Amino acid sequence: MKKIFLLTCFLIPVLLPALSQDRLMGKTFATRAVVMARHGMACTSHPLSTQAAIDVLRSGGNAIDAAIAANAMEGLVEPHVNGIGGDLFAIVWDAKTKKLYGLNASGRSPYSLTLAEFQKRGLTHIPSDGPLPVSVPGCVDGWFTLHKRFGKKPMPEILSHAIRYAREGYPVHDEAAFYWPSMIARFSKYPNVKETYAPNGAAPKRGELFRNPALANTLEKIAKGGRDAFYKGDIAQTIDAFMKKMGGYLSAKDLADHTSDWVEPVSTNYRGYDVWELPPNSQGIAALQMLNLLEGYDFSKIPWGSPEHIHRFVEAKKLAFEDRAKYYADPAFAKIPVNELISKSYADERRKLIDLNRAASRVDAGNPALKQGDTIYLTVADEEGNMVSLIQSNYRGFGSGMVPDGLGFMLQDRGELYSLTDGQNNTFAPHKRPFQTIIPAFVTKDGQPFMSFGVMGGGFQPMGHVQIIMNMIDYGMNPQEAGDAPRIDHDGSSEPTGERMTDSGEIKLESGYPYETIRDLMRKGHKVGYGLGGYGGYQAIMYDAVNKVYHGATESRKDGQAAGF
Repeated sequence: MKKIFLLTCFLIPVLLPALSQDRLMGKTFATRAVVMARHGMACTSHPLSTQAAIDVLRSGGNAIDAAIAANAMEGLVEPHVNGIGGDLFAIVWDAKTKKLYGLNASGRSPYSLTLAEFQKRGLTHIPSDGPLPVSVPGCVDGWFTLHKRFGKKPMPEILSHAIRYAREGYPVHDEAAFYWPSMIARFSKYPNVKETYAPNGAAPKRGELFRNPALANTLEKIAKGGRDAFYKGDIAQTIDAFMKKMGGYLSAKDLADHTSDWVEPVSTNYRGYDVWELPPNSQGIAALQMLNLLEGYDFSKIPWGSPEHIHRFVEAKKLAFEDRAKYYADPAFAKIPVNELISKSYADERRKLIDLNRAASRVDAGNPALKQGDTIYLTVADEEGNMVSLIQSNYRGFGSGMVPDGLGFMLQDRGELYSLTDGQNNTFAPHKRPFQTIIPAFVTKDGQPFMSFGVMGGGFQPMGHVQIIMNMIDYGMNPQEAGDAPRIDHDGSSEPTGERMTDSGEIKLESGYPYETIRDLMRKGHKVGYGLGGYGGYQAIMYDAVNKVYHGATESRKDGQAAGF
């Protein structure tokens, strides 16, 4: 079966150029209809998570309650991409105040771990597994911070869906079943991994029931005891003891001192639509920088999928990502010229560096004037008009491999994203937040909510956000078409971890682009390949203010569901 799948993936690019030109113009991309409803909408990457959110909405909860319920379910049913051992970011549209609120619920590095320790070990990069990349998990505090400000229903009721399924079991879906065996193979050398994730001796297969009673117990403690049960109670002590046993540095004090931060979302206007992201330490403003650069081109005269479209997109990405590598970091440790980076005047200057006929093999970060001074994405909307854009992750796959005794979850490896090079914005330091890839997004028009959306997928996320916006605004696609249209990825830019761009990198194209486009891109000096994955996972809710109807879309490449009532 796997051989047939791979053969099909390689044949599709050969056959697709024979399709009608209309398809390449974005007219028939949708794999399913947009879901429409008036009273509430939930779009997540797993049907059980969507149904948990809908149940909460139907029983009188609001969008914030439902988003927390869905995220808790996601940590159970999709442990390969998220969980309470990871971090969280969110943007909330509050219908009462008619304002956006941003939450940074990412954790910091351990107090006791230093740059000198990495240097003493001769490391140039932080490893992706083991105790060293573990930072404080911010997810649970994020839930309670959101709930304290906006929530309605009691937390035990919100978390009850995840608790019940963790105890009773759920059937493992396709995507999780595909990735699960590799996780077991990679992390089985660490304690508690097999006992938690392969209790029958092997990774659960598609359709097989999986139970995680230890996670059910942990969630029950959190539901009853609040955020302090996780950060100051028995759970924190268990994490502390386990990390000491593993030679790690995360301590009870690191957990006790953790706080989430309310932050002001930042935006740029793209052809009349205000696109909102969260400021660093996340990479959200890379999407805004790309949009500013691309706004200088008239895409009404540049067909979708043409070499001109892809070339401009990739060259804009290169410029934005060089700034990302140099500037984005924890603002408590570095001066980051956010306003200057996302300004139109800065984009106008940087756009002059784009050669419309040739791929850049080397670009440098800009110099804006400094003023002093793999993830899940889900979105929920309710009858009152509240909307939540929420993203949550363990970073690389299941995480670090560190599963504390009896808790039922794995700690994240987000610390892998620090640089170990002295003097950079993102250089490792104690009690510092790392550069973050996970970014929620929101769009308003004339001060009113237009769309809550996100595209999970590591460094791909800003590129995914920009493609959704362009597909809808420049090419007239609906929210489902915008997500289903074949995607563009690009590897090879400099990274906040210290790697530098050395050549033009490689464009990776999903099936759906004609050979003529690929040939013309190669003539411009691009390396082009077809990718079989890595294009992220998308969810969106668009609000039709005229008819007062929500339009929900979900990722056709995954197991997700959009549902409303």
